[in-house]
Amino acid sequence: MGLRRPAFLRTTRRALALGLVLPLAAVVAPVVPHATAAVPAGFTDSVAIGGLSSPTAAAFAPDGRVFIAEKSGLVKVFDSLADTTATVFADLRTQTQDFWDRGLLGLAVDPAFPARPYVYVSYTYDAMPGGTAPRWGDTCPTPPGATDDGCVVTGRVSQLTMGSAGTAVSEKPLITEWCQQYPSHSIGSLAFGPDGALYAGGGDGASFNFTDYGQVKNLCGDPPSPAGTNLAPPNAEGGALRSQSVRRPAGQPVLLNGAILRINPDTGEGMPGNPYASSADANARRIVAYGMRNQFRFGFRPGTSELWSGDVGWGTWEEINRIPNAADPVAENFGWPCFEGTARQSGYDGANLTRCESLYSAGGQTAPYYAYNHSAKVVATDPCPTGGSSVSGIAFETGSNYPPAYSGALFFADSSRGCIWAMQTEAGQPSANRLVPFVTGANVPVQVLSGPGGDIFYVALGAGQLRRVTYSSGNQAPTAVATATPASGPAPLAVQFNGAGSSDPEGGALTYAWDLDADGQYDDSTAVNPARTYTTAGVVNVGLRVTDPAGASATTVVAVTVGNPPGENPVPVIDTPTTALNWHVGQTVPFAGRAADAQDGELPASALSWRLAIRHCAANGTCHTHNVQDFNGVASGSFVAPDHEYPSYLQLTLTATDSSGRTGSKTVDLQPRTVALSFTSQPSQALLTVGGIEQRTPFSRTVIVGSNNSVSANSPQNVPPNNWKYAWTSWSDGGARAHNVVAPATPTTYRANFRLCWLLNPC
Repeated sequence: MGLRRPAFLRTTRRALALGLVLPLAAVVAPVVPHATAAVPAGFTDSVAIGGLSSPTAAAFAPDGRVFIAEKSGLVKVFDSLADTTATVFADLRTQTQDFWDRGLLGLAVDPAFPARPYVYVSYTYDAMPGGTAPRWGDTCPTPPGATDDGCVVTGRVSQLTMGSAGTAVSEKPLITEWCQQYPSHSIGSLAFGPDGALYAGGGDGASFNFTDYGQVKNLCGDPPSPAGTNLAPPNAEGGALRSQSVRRPAGQPVLLNGAILRINPDTGEGMPGNPYASSADANARRIVAYGMRNQFRFGFRPGTSELWSGDVGWGTWEEINRIPNAADPVAENFGWPCFEGTARQSGYDGANLTRCESLYSAGGQTAPYYAYNHSAKVVATDPCPTGGSSVSGIAFETGSNYPPAYSGALFFADSSRGCIWAMQTEAGQPSANRLVPFVTGANVPVQVLSGPGGDIFYVALGAGQLRRVTYSSGNQAPTAVATATPASGPAPLAVQFNGAGSSDPEGGALTYAWDLDADGQYDDSTAVNPARTYTTAGVVNVGLRVTDPAGASATTVVAVTVGNPPGENPVPVIDTPTTALNWHVGQTVPFAGRAADAQDGELPASALSWRLAIRHCAANGTCHTHNVQDFNGVASGSFVAPDHEYPSYLQLTLTATDSSGRTGSKTVDLQPRTVALSFTSQPSQALLTVGGIEQRTPFSRTVIVGSNNSVSANSPQNVPPNNWKYAWTSWSDGGARAHNVVAPATPTTYRANFRLCWLLNPC
């Protein structure tokens, strides 16, 4: 993922490109969004800044500059929204691990900028705890394997100082922590509060495939045993339980995973007045809220000290959490991993972990302000898909010209569903009773923010764009729609064009102007449905411009292919693997491909780039994408098939770029080899938990061969139909009450055995 690095960028690259000023227009090709986003009537969704490479975050400086973070580790700066040429403000690619969901993910500008010439970044630091970067590069070899033992890294928050040339001249690390064993739930947001403090967050760094309490080598070294030891219930404190580290026994280290921090922007130390300000533990002194899985985005409600956070859920719920006063001495605990939404999380409940059992008995977790189920619509009538869900943006309306209904509204995004909603207010507070879709069909929105003019902006990672949503209460521009029939054929080709699908929001009569010869001039016809015959082979990009009675206009293009013209784009071919492959976790998969170009002939390996991605799907068939790794400048190579919960599949894309910058891509979908795991009990109908889902026996789960699956038997429990109490005694595979199983190649049954609890043999 990220920017292909031209030779002149590589040769000037250091740990930080101090004072580097490079125009980017020639080296980054614009990425075309997959679909046109839709907004309510009166609103317009347009590109504010395009041509970006996997942008993850944006920040507006008080002097009009716009900073953009790219996942690879580049920070770019634009003089204003009107500036079309980026300058590299800082190059952090050497120390940033850009792999799966890791990368440069958070960005903030000092409120007093440029008098205080500081820009703040949070990124996945490519080093093990106490180590130096780079440790792994933008990959994870096998062993240890990204989803097996994991390539352990950390997170970092740094202060970048701008020099006289307008670019960074130094990096000052403020915090390096957040041990992460698995390649998601990494570092996250940065935001300044109204108190002048810097707020930072990071995820749990745990497995997204199984209930993770540190049972796979405990590589982050969580209590009660050293790194390299498989932890076990009830006293395990590893994996996702790092999000509850504030509640560990006295003397055990407090971690920053799953927490929101309030820190001094110059030192990284916890601010006075924080809930644990008197603690001897420096990490504890920084924390103002904890118990979150991946609070990827958060922000302040204008005019208040309220901090609102979106927390990405596991299998069931996405949360929006509210901290009423981020600067008060109360540390909110939002409950992860013991809770998801308002309910106990089955996988962690079933493991009988002391850290969760004590929370269940004592209470005190803070419920989400709002939560939505992965299988449900946010708004019943919205067109957004359900299934895969990842809350990914938090912002508030302030100072815009939007209609009064949006005054003070909370905007939140879901990158998997590709939508942004507005939670409008009731009695001065955002209300779940007033939810409306705001942007639908967005291309992987990963941040929402308020910008110039009070407009809502969002970062569309999939489109490589920062986009802006504006509102006009006056005349709205029309929409131009054109078709060509036929759109291709041998010369001479008689084509009938049709512009009748064009429309005006106010219903005004449109005038039409056609550019039928593709010379850039709309002077060939004023008819609604003109016709033209083409006699020369080639691709003709015919333009239509429509204008409403108030003078607002819009254009569109329809391509007509006459004869068989030389191909403009290179044509890549993936020789291997093919769709016939059914892979298993841990399998080494070789790949090879080539590309031909009408102008350049056979393209060299340096013109080829590969992207491996996982398509994670829901039961209803909707899928979202996790980009895993890029392989640039090679014609062949190999990868190791990673672990992921089912249903999911791999997607391998080969992109070729010719000497003129034109590109062509070819994608192959690779389905996994699956197996059915059956679960029974003696007696039947006992509750067992597989992954994060609890179910009564007998049942079966379809998983990928070689996948790692957590299983546990609740004990003691009441078993129907008589509701007698039983205690677990053994598993048929000899495993502990809570343990992991690696899916074999053939269907297998796992039986949990229980004994009856009674007076002479109590539980």
